[in-house]
Amino acid sequence: MDPLTLLAFEDRWGAQSAAKEEAIRAELHLTPARYYQLLSRIIDTREALEAHPVLVNRLRRMRDAKRR
Repeated sequence: MDPLTLLAFEDRWGAQSAAKEEAIRAELHLTPARYYQLLSRIIDTREALEAHPVLVNRLRRMRDAKRR
């Protein structure tokens, strides 16, 4: 799965919802759990930060807040 595809999807959908989970399955052919695993890895890459800096920084802050 192309990392930029996942970032573009996340940028379009934003907050988690039942409709988003259905779209993850239909458009990306992933389970929501797998999608979020991949997204968490992707946001730590330089490529992701360069392509979508605002989105990546927001996702990193959200993830870090959940870990605390």
